[in-house]
Amino acid sequence: MRTAYSVETVRNAERELMARLPEGALMQRAAAGLATACAQALGRVAGRVYGSRVVLLVGSGDNGGDALYAGARLARRGAGVTAVLLAPDRAHGGGLAALRRAGGRTVSGDSAPADIARADLVLDGIVGIGGKGGLREAAVPLADAAARSRAAVVAVDLPSGVDADTGEVRGAVVRADLTVTFGAHKPGLLIDPAREYAGAVRLVDIGLALPAEAAEAEALQHADVALLLPVPGAESDKYRRGVVGVAAGSARYPGAAVLAVAGALRGGAGAVRYVGPAGDAVIARFPETLVSDEGPRRAGRVQAWVVGPGAGDDASTVAEVLAAEVPVLIDADGLRLADPEAVRSRTAPTLMTPHAGEAAALLGASREEVEGARLSSARELAARYGAAVLLKGSTTVVASPDGGPVRVNATGTSWLATAGSGDVLSGLAGSLLATGLSASDAGSTAAYLHGLAGRLAARGAPAGAHDVAEAIPAAWRDVRGD
Repeated sequence: MRTAYSVETVRNAERELMARLPEGALMQRAAAGLATACAQALGRVAGRVYGSRVVLLVGSGDNGGDALYAGARLARRGAGVTAVLLAPDRAHGGGLAALRRAGGRTVSGDSAPADIARADLVLDGIVGIGGKGGLREAAVPLADAAARSRAAVVAVDLPSGVDADTGEVRGAVVRADLTVTFGAHKPGLLIDPAREYAGAVRLVDIGLALPAEAAEAEALQHADVALLLPVPGAESDKYRRGVVGVAAGSARYPGAAVLAVAGALRGGAGAVRYVGPAGDAVIARFPETLVSDEGPRRAGRVQAWVVGPGAGDDASTVAEVLAAEVPVLIDADGLRLADPEAVRSRTAPTLMTPHAGEAAALLGASREEVEGARLSSARELAARYGAAVLLKGSTTVVASPDGGPVRVNATGTSWLATAGSGDVLSGLAGSLLATGLSASDAGSTAAYLHGLAGRLAARGAPAGAHDVAEAIPAAWRDVRGD
Protein backbone atom coordinates (compact mmCIF):
# COMPACT_ATOMS: atom_id res chain seq x y z
CA MET A 1 0.00 0.00 0.00
CA ARG A 2 1.23 3.47 -0.86
CA THR A 3 0.63 5.81 2.05
CA ALA A 4 0.69 9.60 1.88
CA TYR A 5 1.33 12.02 4.74
CA SER A 6 0.75 15.72 5.23
CA VAL A 7 3.56 18.24 5.00
CA GLU A 8 3.37 18.88 8.74
CA THR A 9 3.71 15.18 9.58
CA VAL A 10 6.64 14.74 7.21
CA ARG A 11 8.43 17.80 8.55
CA ASN A 12 7.98 16.67 12.14
CA ALA A 13 9.48 13.30 11.25
CA GLU A 14 12.36 15.02 9.46
CA ARG A 15 13.11 17.18 12.50
CA GLU A 16 13.13 14.15 14.78
CA LEU A 17 15.49 12.29 12.46
CA MET A 18 17.81 15.27 11.89
CA ALA A 19 18.24 15.64 15.65
CA ARG A 20 19.87 12.19 15.68
CA LEU A 21 22.00 12.56 12.54
CA PRO A 22 25.11 14.61 11.72
CA GLU A 23 24.30 17.99 10.21
CA GLY A 24 23.41 17.71 6.53
CA ALA A 25 23.20 13.92 6.52
CA LEU A 26 19.49 13.81 5.72
CA MET A 27 19.86 16.11 2.72
CA GLN A 28 22.74 13.99 1.48
CA ARG A 29 20.53 10.89 1.66
CA ALA A 30 17.87 12.63 -0.38
CA ALA A 31 20.40 13.96 -2.89
CA ALA A 32 21.95 10.52 -3.37
CA GLY A 33 18.59 8.97 -4.21
CA LEU A 34 17.72 11.90 -6.45
CA ALA A 35 21.01 11.69 -8.34
CA THR A 36 20.55 7.96 -8.89
CA ALA A 37 17.08 8.52 -10.33
CA CYS A 38 18.39 11.31 -12.58
CA ALA A 39 21.26 9.14 -13.81
CA GLN A 40 18.80 6.43 -14.76
CA ALA A 41 16.61 8.98 -16.55
CA LEU A 42 19.65 10.27 -18.44
CA GLY A 43 20.45 6.74 -19.47
CA ARG A 44 17.05 6.55 -21.12
CA VAL A 45 17.07 9.94 -22.86
CA ALA A 46 20.77 10.49 -23.61
CA GLY A 47 22.21 7.00 -23.37
CA ARG A 48 24.69 7.99 -20.66
CA VAL A 49 25.46 10.45 -17.86
CA TYR A 50 28.93 11.44 -19.11
CA GLY A 51 28.65 14.27 -21.60
CA SER A 52 24.94 14.87 -20.99
CA ARG A 53 23.50 18.32 -20.28
CA VAL A 54 21.64 18.92 -17.02
CA VAL A 55 19.91 22.13 -15.94
CA LEU A 56 18.93 22.68 -12.29
CA LEU A 57 16.08 25.07 -11.49
CA VAL A 58 17.02 26.14 -7.99
CA GLY A 59 14.81 27.96 -5.51
CA SER A 60 15.67 29.15 -2.04
CA GLY A 61 14.43 26.19 0.00
CA ASP A 62 15.70 22.73 0.83
CA ASN A 63 14.45 21.41 -2.52
CA GLY A 64 16.96 23.75 -4.11
CA GLY A 65 19.66 22.30 -1.86
CA ASP A 66 18.67 18.76 -2.85
CA ALA A 67 18.91 19.75 -6.51
CA LEU A 68 22.33 21.35 -6.06
CA TYR A 69 23.82 18.37 -4.23
CA ALA A 70 22.33 15.95 -6.78
CA GLY A 71 23.71 18.13 -9.56
CA ALA A 72 27.16 17.98 -7.96
CA ARG A 73 27.00 14.17 -8.00
CA LEU A 74 26.03 14.18 -11.68
CA ALA A 75 28.80 16.66 -12.50
CA ARG A 76 31.36 14.36 -10.87
CA ARG A 77 30.15 11.64 -13.25
CA GLY A 78 30.89 13.85 -16.25
CA ALA A 79 27.58 15.61 -16.87
CA GLY A 80 27.61 19.26 -17.81
CA VAL A 81 25.52 20.82 -15.04
CA THR A 82 24.11 24.35 -15.07
CA ALA A 83 22.19 25.76 -12.11
CA VAL A 84 19.63 28.50 -12.65
CA LEU A 85 19.44 30.38 -9.34
CA LEU A 86 16.06 32.07 -8.90
CA ALA A 87 17.18 33.70 -5.65
CA PRO A 88 21.00 33.79 -5.78
CA ASP A 89 21.39 35.42 -2.37
CA ARG A 90 19.26 32.70 -0.75
CA ALA A 91 20.53 29.61 -2.54
CA HIS A 92 21.63 26.72 -0.30
CA GLY A 93 25.24 27.54 0.54
CA GLY A 94 26.56 24.04 1.01
CA GLY A 95 24.86 22.71 -2.10
CA LEU A 96 26.08 25.62 -4.21
CA ALA A 97 29.67 25.15 -3.03
CA ALA A 98 29.47 21.40 -3.78
CA LEU A 99 28.22 22.06 -7.30
CA ARG A 100 30.98 24.56 -8.04
CA ARG A 101 33.66 22.20 -6.69
CA ALA A 102 32.35 19.51 -9.02
CA GLY A 103 32.64 21.81 -12.02
CA GLY A 104 29.05 22.96 -12.29
CA ARG A 105 28.22 26.51 -13.30
CA THR A 106 25.48 28.98 -12.40
CA VAL A 107 23.51 31.36 -14.62
CA SER A 108 20.82 33.97 -14.19
CA GLY A 109 17.21 33.44 -15.16
CA ASP A 110 17.55 35.60 -18.31
CA SER A 111 19.82 33.16 -20.15
CA ALA A 112 18.20 30.03 -18.73
CA PRO A 113 15.68 29.29 -21.56
CA ALA A 114 18.51 28.72 -24.03
CA ASP A 115 20.25 26.31 -21.63
CA ILE A 116 16.98 24.48 -21.01
CA ALA A 117 16.37 24.12 -24.74
CA ARG A 118 19.70 22.24 -25.09
CA ALA A 119 19.30 20.13 -21.94
CA ASP A 120 18.85 16.38 -21.71
CA LEU A 121 17.41 16.67 -18.20
CA VAL A 122 15.86 19.51 -16.23
CA LEU A 123 15.72 19.14 -12.44
CA ASP A 124 12.90 21.11 -10.79
CA GLY A 125 13.98 22.34 -7.35
CA ILE A 126 12.10 25.64 -7.45
CA VAL A 127 9.57 25.22 -4.63
CA GLY A 128 9.38 22.73 -1.76
CA ILE A 129 6.44 20.81 -0.33
CA GLY A 130 5.38 23.83 1.73
CA GLY A 131 4.67 25.97 -1.32
CA LYS A 132 1.16 27.34 -1.81
CA GLY A 133 -0.40 28.62 -4.99
CA GLY A 134 1.14 28.47 -8.45
CA LEU A 135 4.63 29.41 -9.51
CA ARG A 136 5.87 32.93 -8.92
CA GLU A 137 6.15 35.13 -12.00
CA ALA A 138 9.92 34.72 -12.39
CA ALA A 139 9.64 30.92 -12.50
CA VAL A 140 6.88 30.66 -15.11
CA PRO A 141 9.17 31.17 -18.15
CA LEU A 142 11.44 28.41 -16.83
CA ALA A 143 8.55 25.97 -16.48
CA ASP A 144 7.34 26.89 -19.97
CA ALA A 145 10.82 26.37 -21.42
CA ALA A 146 11.10 22.97 -19.76
CA ALA A 147 7.71 21.94 -21.16
CA ARG A 148 8.81 22.93 -24.69
CA SER A 149 12.18 21.21 -24.46
CA ARG A 150 13.05 17.65 -25.33
CA ALA A 151 14.53 17.18 -21.88
CA ALA A 152 13.29 14.75 -19.26
CA VAL A 153 11.86 16.86 -16.44
CA VAL A 154 12.44 15.51 -12.93
CA ALA A 155 10.74 17.12 -9.93
CA VAL A 156 12.38 17.21 -6.51
CA ASP A 157 9.85 15.84 -3.98
CA LEU A 158 6.87 17.47 -5.75
CA PRO A 159 6.31 19.41 -8.99
CA SER A 160 6.71 23.09 -8.13
CA GLY A 161 3.40 24.92 -7.96
CA VAL A 162 1.12 22.10 -6.83
CA ASP A 163 -0.31 21.79 -3.31
CA ALA A 164 1.31 18.87 -1.52
CA ASP A 165 -1.50 18.37 0.99
CA THR A 166 -4.56 18.63 -1.25
CA GLY A 167 -3.53 17.94 -4.84
CA GLU A 168 -4.93 21.32 -5.87
CA VAL A 169 -3.41 23.36 -8.68
CA ARG A 170 -3.91 27.12 -8.47
CA GLY A 171 -1.79 28.65 -11.17
CA ALA A 172 1.21 27.79 -13.33
CA VAL A 173 3.09 24.61 -12.38
CA VAL A 174 5.97 22.46 -13.55
CA ARG A 175 4.92 19.36 -15.47
CA ALA A 176 7.31 16.54 -14.61
CA ASP A 177 8.03 13.25 -16.33
CA LEU A 178 9.32 11.85 -13.03
CA THR A 179 8.90 12.98 -9.44
CA VAL A 180 11.42 11.73 -6.88
CA THR A 181 9.83 12.10 -3.47
CA PHE A 182 11.55 11.59 -0.13
CA GLY A 183 10.47 9.65 2.94
CA ALA A 184 6.79 9.36 2.09
CA HIS A 185 4.28 10.09 -0.61
CA LYS A 186 2.39 13.36 -0.29
CA PRO A 187 -1.35 13.43 -1.01
CA GLY A 188 -0.81 15.71 -4.01
CA LEU A 189 1.20 12.97 -5.71
CA LEU A 190 -1.78 10.60 -5.59
CA ILE A 191 -4.72 12.91 -6.29
CA ASP A 192 -5.66 14.84 -9.41
CA PRO A 193 -5.28 17.45 -10.66
CA ALA A 194 -1.76 17.56 -9.16
CA ARG A 195 -1.09 13.89 -9.90
CA GLU A 196 -1.30 14.64 -13.61
CA TYR A 197 1.74 16.90 -13.30
CA ALA A 198 3.89 14.46 -11.31
CA GLY A 199 4.52 11.87 -14.02
CA ALA A 200 5.95 8.63 -12.68
CA VAL A 201 6.63 8.78 -8.93
CA ARG A 202 9.67 7.24 -7.27
CA LEU A 203 9.90 7.07 -3.48
CA VAL A 204 13.33 7.37 -1.86
CA ASP A 205 13.50 5.99 1.68
CA ILE A 206 15.46 8.40 3.87
CA GLY A 207 14.61 6.73 7.18
CA LEU A 208 11.61 8.71 8.40
CA ALA A 209 9.49 7.20 11.17
CA LEU A 210 5.89 7.93 10.17
CA PRO A 211 2.96 6.72 12.30
CA ALA A 212 0.38 4.82 10.29
CA GLU A 213 -2.47 6.55 12.11
CA ALA A 214 -1.29 9.92 10.81
CA ALA A 215 -1.72 9.02 7.14
CA GLU A 216 -3.82 11.40 5.04
CA ALA A 217 -4.31 9.16 2.03
CA GLU A 218 -3.56 5.65 0.90
CA ALA A 219 -3.56 3.86 -2.43
CA LEU A 220 -4.30 0.16 -2.48
CA GLN A 221 -2.10 -2.18 -4.47
CA HIS A 222 -2.63 -5.74 -5.70
CA ALA A 223 -1.63 -7.40 -2.42
CA ASP A 224 -4.00 -5.18 -0.41
CA VAL A 225 -6.94 -5.83 -2.70
CA ALA A 226 -6.24 -9.57 -2.80
CA LEU A 227 -6.68 -9.71 0.98
CA LEU A 228 -10.08 -8.00 0.72
CA LEU A 229 -11.56 -10.08 -2.08
CA PRO A 230 -14.21 -12.52 -0.82
CA VAL A 231 -13.49 -16.16 -1.54
CA PRO A 232 -16.17 -18.83 -0.89
CA GLY A 233 -15.31 -21.65 1.47
CA ALA A 234 -16.20 -25.31 1.36
CA GLU A 235 -19.43 -24.69 3.30
CA SER A 236 -20.56 -21.71 1.23
CA ASP A 237 -23.83 -21.58 -0.64
CA LYS A 238 -25.36 -18.74 -2.60
CA TYR A 239 -26.99 -17.26 0.49
CA ARG A 240 -23.91 -17.50 2.72
CA ARG A 241 -21.91 -15.73 0.02
CA GLY A 242 -24.35 -12.83 0.18
CA VAL A 243 -27.28 -11.64 -1.91
CA VAL A 244 -27.26 -8.18 -3.45
CA GLY A 245 -30.44 -6.41 -4.46
CA VAL A 246 -30.41 -4.07 -7.47
CA ALA A 247 -33.20 -1.49 -7.74
CA ALA A 248 -32.37 0.25 -10.98
CA GLY A 249 -33.51 1.07 -14.47
CA SER A 250 -36.67 2.57 -15.90
CA ALA A 251 -38.68 2.44 -19.10
CA ARG A 252 -36.36 5.10 -20.49
CA TYR A 253 -33.10 3.58 -19.16
CA PRO A 254 -33.44 -0.23 -19.05
CA GLY A 255 -29.77 -0.61 -19.95
CA ALA A 256 -28.69 0.86 -16.63
CA ALA A 257 -30.36 -2.05 -14.87
CA VAL A 258 -28.68 -4.59 -17.15
CA LEU A 259 -25.25 -3.06 -16.60
CA ALA A 260 -25.65 -2.75 -12.82
CA VAL A 261 -26.64 -6.42 -12.68
CA ALA A 262 -23.65 -7.27 -14.90
CA GLY A 263 -21.34 -5.69 -12.35
CA ALA A 264 -23.16 -7.27 -9.41
CA LEU A 265 -22.91 -10.77 -10.83
CA ARG A 266 -19.14 -10.42 -10.97
CA GLY A 267 -18.62 -8.91 -7.52
CA GLY A 268 -18.47 -12.01 -5.34
CA ALA A 269 -22.05 -12.22 -4.04
CA GLY A 270 -23.81 -15.55 -4.41
CA ALA A 271 -26.99 -14.19 -5.98
CA VAL A 272 -28.43 -11.00 -7.46
CA ARG A 273 -32.04 -9.93 -6.97
CA TYR A 274 -33.39 -7.37 -9.40
CA VAL A 275 -36.34 -5.09 -8.69
CA GLY A 276 -37.64 -2.66 -11.28
CA PRO A 277 -39.31 -2.21 -14.66
CA ALA A 278 -36.46 -3.69 -16.71
CA GLY A 279 -36.94 -7.29 -15.57
CA ASP A 280 -37.42 -8.69 -19.05
CA ALA A 281 -34.22 -7.04 -20.31
CA VAL A 282 -32.29 -8.29 -17.28
CA ILE A 283 -33.54 -11.87 -17.59
CA ALA A 284 -32.87 -11.92 -21.31
CA ARG A 285 -29.23 -11.04 -20.69
CA PHE A 286 -28.68 -12.73 -17.31
CA PRO A 287 -31.10 -15.62 -16.68
CA GLU A 288 -29.47 -16.38 -13.34
CA THR A 289 -30.86 -13.15 -11.86
CA LEU A 290 -33.70 -13.42 -9.32
CA VAL A 291 -36.31 -10.95 -10.61
CA SER A 292 -39.16 -9.48 -8.59
CA ASP A 293 -41.84 -6.98 -9.59
CA GLU A 294 -43.21 -6.43 -6.08
CA GLY A 295 -40.81 -3.74 -4.87
CA PRO A 296 -37.78 -3.87 -2.59
CA ARG A 297 -39.68 -4.81 0.59
CA ARG A 298 -41.05 -7.99 -0.98
CA ALA A 299 -38.08 -8.94 -3.09
CA GLY A 300 -36.71 -11.40 -0.55
CA ARG A 301 -33.66 -11.43 1.68
CA VAL A 302 -30.68 -9.35 0.64
CA GLN A 303 -27.46 -8.38 2.42
CA ALA A 304 -27.06 -5.09 0.53
CA TRP A 305 -28.90 -2.89 -1.97
CA VAL A 306 -27.83 -0.88 -5.00
CA VAL A 307 -30.30 1.86 -5.88
CA GLY A 308 -30.43 4.65 -8.41
CA PRO A 309 -28.79 3.78 -11.75
CA GLY A 310 -31.24 4.79 -14.47
CA ALA A 311 -34.04 5.20 -11.93
CA GLY A 312 -35.48 8.28 -13.61
CA ASP A 313 -37.93 9.88 -11.18
CA ASP A 314 -38.78 6.82 -9.06
CA ALA A 315 -38.32 8.45 -5.66
CA SER A 316 -40.54 5.94 -3.88
CA THR A 317 -38.22 3.02 -4.65
CA VAL A 318 -35.21 5.02 -3.49
CA ALA A 319 -37.00 5.83 -0.22
CA GLU A 320 -37.98 2.20 0.27
CA VAL A 321 -34.42 1.00 -0.18
CA LEU A 322 -33.03 3.66 2.17
CA ALA A 323 -35.40 2.38 4.86
CA ALA A 324 -33.84 -1.10 4.67
CA GLU A 325 -31.60 -2.10 7.56
CA VAL A 326 -28.80 -3.39 5.35
CA PRO A 327 -25.92 -1.61 3.61
CA VAL A 328 -27.05 0.53 0.68
CA LEU A 329 -25.18 1.96 -2.29
CA ILE A 330 -26.72 5.10 -3.81
CA ASP A 331 -25.77 6.08 -7.34
CA ALA A 332 -26.86 8.28 -10.24
CA ASP A 333 -30.55 9.26 -10.06
CA GLY A 334 -30.67 7.88 -6.53
CA LEU A 335 -28.35 10.66 -5.39
CA ARG A 336 -30.76 13.26 -6.72
CA LEU A 337 -33.89 11.54 -5.40
CA ALA A 338 -32.66 10.55 -1.94
CA ASP A 339 -33.91 12.54 1.04
CA PRO A 340 -30.73 13.82 2.76
CA GLU A 341 -32.27 13.28 6.20
CA ALA A 342 -33.14 9.70 5.30
CA VAL A 343 -29.50 9.12 4.33
CA ARG A 344 -28.13 10.75 7.48
CA SER A 345 -30.50 8.84 9.77
CA ARG A 346 -29.54 5.41 8.47
CA THR A 347 -27.88 3.08 10.96
CA ALA A 348 -26.59 0.56 8.41
CA PRO A 349 -23.61 1.53 6.23
CA THR A 350 -24.23 3.75 3.21
CA LEU A 351 -21.98 4.23 0.18
CA MET A 352 -22.61 7.15 -2.18
CA THR A 353 -20.94 7.05 -5.62
CA PRO A 354 -21.23 10.46 -7.33
CA HIS A 355 -19.24 11.80 -10.22
CA ALA A 356 -18.00 15.39 -9.96
CA GLY A 357 -21.20 16.91 -11.35
CA GLU A 358 -23.41 14.99 -8.93
CA ALA A 359 -21.11 15.80 -6.01
CA ALA A 360 -21.24 19.46 -6.97
CA ALA A 361 -25.05 19.43 -6.88
CA LEU A 362 -25.03 17.76 -3.45
CA LEU A 363 -22.51 20.26 -2.08
CA GLY A 364 -23.98 23.35 -3.71
CA ALA A 365 -20.69 23.96 -5.54
CA SER A 366 -19.56 24.04 -9.14
CA ARG A 367 -18.21 21.02 -10.96
CA GLU A 368 -14.92 22.87 -11.44
CA GLU A 369 -14.61 23.43 -7.70
CA VAL A 370 -15.11 19.72 -7.00
CA GLU A 371 -12.67 18.62 -9.70
CA GLY A 372 -10.07 21.10 -8.44
CA ALA A 373 -10.39 19.98 -4.81
CA ARG A 374 -11.25 16.28 -4.96
CA LEU A 375 -9.84 15.41 -1.53
CA SER A 376 -11.72 18.05 0.44
CA SER A 377 -14.90 17.59 -1.61
CA ALA A 378 -15.09 13.86 -0.87
CA ARG A 379 -14.39 14.45 2.82
CA GLU A 380 -16.99 17.19 3.09
CA LEU A 381 -19.63 15.09 1.37
CA ALA A 382 -18.91 12.11 3.64
CA ALA A 383 -19.16 14.28 6.75
CA ARG A 384 -22.30 16.05 5.57
CA TYR A 385 -24.22 12.85 4.79
CA GLY A 386 -22.72 10.47 7.32
CA ALA A 387 -21.90 8.06 4.50
CA ALA A 388 -18.85 6.69 2.77
CA VAL A 389 -18.33 8.54 -0.50
CA LEU A 390 -16.74 7.22 -3.68
CA LEU A 391 -16.06 10.27 -5.82
CA LYS A 392 -15.55 9.05 -9.36
CA GLY A 393 -13.12 10.64 -11.78
CA SER A 394 -9.60 10.50 -13.16
CA THR A 395 -8.54 9.76 -9.60
CA THR A 396 -11.30 7.98 -7.71
CA VAL A 397 -11.38 9.05 -4.06
CA VAL A 398 -13.11 7.10 -1.28
CA ALA A 399 -13.74 8.97 1.97
CA SER A 400 -15.18 7.56 5.19
CA PRO A 401 -17.65 9.46 7.39
CA ASP A 402 -15.46 8.57 10.37
CA GLY A 403 -12.43 10.34 8.93
CA GLY A 404 -9.09 8.60 8.61
CA PRO A 405 -7.04 8.21 5.45
CA VAL A 406 -8.83 8.78 2.17
CA ARG A 407 -8.46 5.89 -0.26
CA VAL A 408 -7.18 6.91 -3.68
CA ASN A 409 -7.46 4.74 -6.76
CA ALA A 410 -5.64 5.31 -10.02
CA THR A 411 -5.94 1.95 -11.80
CA GLY A 412 -8.39 3.29 -14.33
CA THR A 413 -8.06 4.52 -17.88
CA SER A 414 -9.62 7.41 -19.74
CA TRP A 415 -11.45 4.84 -21.87
CA LEU A 416 -13.71 4.27 -18.84
CA ALA A 417 -15.35 7.62 -19.60
CA THR A 418 -18.16 5.85 -21.43
CA ALA A 419 -21.91 5.54 -20.90
CA GLY A 420 -22.86 2.85 -18.39
CA SER A 421 -19.40 2.40 -16.89
CA GLY A 422 -20.60 3.84 -13.58
CA ASP A 423 -23.57 1.45 -13.52
CA VAL A 424 -21.16 -1.49 -13.73
CA LEU A 425 -19.09 -0.02 -10.89
CA SER A 426 -22.20 0.39 -8.71
CA GLY A 427 -23.25 -3.22 -9.19
CA LEU A 428 -19.73 -4.43 -8.47
CA ALA A 429 -19.39 -2.36 -5.29
CA GLY A 430 -22.88 -3.35 -4.11
CA SER A 431 -22.03 -7.00 -4.54
CA LEU A 432 -18.89 -6.56 -2.45
CA LEU A 433 -21.01 -4.84 0.20
CA ALA A 434 -23.27 -7.90 0.26
CA THR A 435 -20.29 -10.18 0.90
CA GLY A 436 -19.60 -8.29 4.13
CA LEU A 437 -16.98 -5.71 3.21
CA SER A 438 -17.25 -2.31 4.85
CA ALA A 439 -18.51 0.56 2.72
CA SER A 440 -15.02 2.01 2.31
CA ASP A 441 -13.44 -1.36 1.53
CA ALA A 442 -16.21 -2.25 -0.92
CA GLY A 443 -15.89 1.09 -2.68
CA SER A 444 -12.11 1.10 -2.93
CA THR A 445 -11.91 -2.58 -3.93
CA ALA A 446 -14.57 -2.10 -6.59
CA ALA A 447 -12.82 0.99 -7.95
CA TYR A 448 -9.55 -0.92 -8.17
CA LEU A 449 -11.07 -3.90 -10.00
CA HIS A 450 -13.19 -1.67 -12.22
CA GLY A 451 -10.13 0.33 -13.25
CA LEU A 452 -8.14 -2.80 -14.05
CA ALA A 453 -11.09 -4.21 -15.99
CA GLY A 454 -11.28 -0.99 -17.97
CA ARG A 455 -7.64 -1.32 -18.93
CA LEU A 456 -8.05 -4.96 -19.90
CA ALA A 457 -11.18 -4.26 -21.92
CA ALA A 458 -9.78 -1.25 -23.75
CA ARG A 459 -6.11 -2.05 -24.34
CA GLY A 460 -5.75 1.32 -26.03
CA ALA A 461 -9.01 1.25 -27.97
CA PRO A 462 -12.63 2.21 -27.23
CA ALA A 463 -14.59 -0.25 -25.08
CA GLY A 464 -18.21 -0.29 -23.98
CA ALA A 465 -19.47 -0.71 -20.44
CA HIS A 466 -20.47 -4.30 -21.17
CA ASP A 467 -16.84 -5.00 -22.18
CA VAL A 468 -15.71 -3.63 -18.82
CA ALA A 469 -18.13 -5.89 -16.96
CA GLU A 470 -16.92 -8.93 -18.87
CA ALA A 471 -13.30 -8.11 -18.02
CA ILE A 472 -13.90 -8.02 -14.24
CA PRO A 473 -13.14 -11.75 -13.73
CA ALA A 474 -9.80 -11.32 -15.52
CA ALA A 475 -9.01 -8.32 -13.29
CA TRP A 476 -9.98 -10.40 -10.24
CA ARG A 477 -7.64 -13.22 -11.30
CA ASP A 478 -4.83 -10.74 -12.00
CA VAL A 479 -5.12 -9.32 -8.48
CA ARG A 480 -5.10 -12.77 -6.90
CA GLY A 481 -2.28 -14.01 -9.12
CA ASP A 482 -4.37 -16.88 -10.42
